[in-house]
Amino acid sequence: MRPLAPINGISALTKLFSARKIIPNLLKAVLFDFDGTLASLNVDFIRMRGAVLDLMGDYCTPSDAIGDLYVLEMIEAGRKLISERCPRREGEFFARAHEVISAIETEGAREGTLLPGTEEMLRELRRRHIKTGVVTRNCRAAVVQLFPDIDSRCDAVITREGAARVKPHPDHLLTALGSLDTDPTFAAMVGDHPMDITVGKEVGVYTVGVLTGYSEAGALRQAGADLIIERASDITRYL
Repeated sequence: MRPLAPINGISALTKLFSARKIIPNLLKAVLFDFDGTLASLNVDFIRMRGAVLDLMGDYCTPSDAIGDLYVLEMIEAGRKLISERCPRREGEFFARAHEVISAIETEGAREGTLLPGTEEMLRELRRRHIKTGVVTRNCRAAVVQLFPDIDSRCDAVITREGAARVKPHPDHLLTALGSLDTDPTFAAMVGDHPMDITVGKEVGVYTVGVLTGYSEAGALRQAGADLIIERASDITRYL
């Protein structure tokens, strides 16, 4: 798929930062989603969701009310339902559910790959003294399985275990920005899903959509992306 024109090219980035009374070369940090943005984990989400729904049956709780949610939200909703029907067993369900989905993620990561240009881009951003962070709903084991050197290549890696509330809650991005000691005004969020764009807009960072994952340009544009590019490694062309 051809990339959407980056909203009048580099001038869009300049205009946006000018409106915020700063200039592009004052960008201090870039946050990245992981799966679909920096890497392809090959996660079987259908299997993952089915496993959580099946697990609900062990707790005498119907699962039809949570079937349309994202998997992490399914687990949280399931915990609440179980606390009402089987008090004091919700913690057991929560732990088992996370163990199941983490195993599926890690299994997928063994066959996953970093997207072309990822490591080179991270090196280039560091050369330019721009901090980098990863903000992902994936578990840490899967991320490290696929990218063993991630902690040495990025300045912050905030997996779902590292945040009290994950995307789309803004706390996930704010945790990363706090770790990088960077104000949102001087940061960008790069992701392949409208969720990455909407949470970035809520936090107040510059938002960049990429076309290497689960969403097409129209969905990213509708979510409010300031810039849409073919792949995350292209971002250095627009700084």
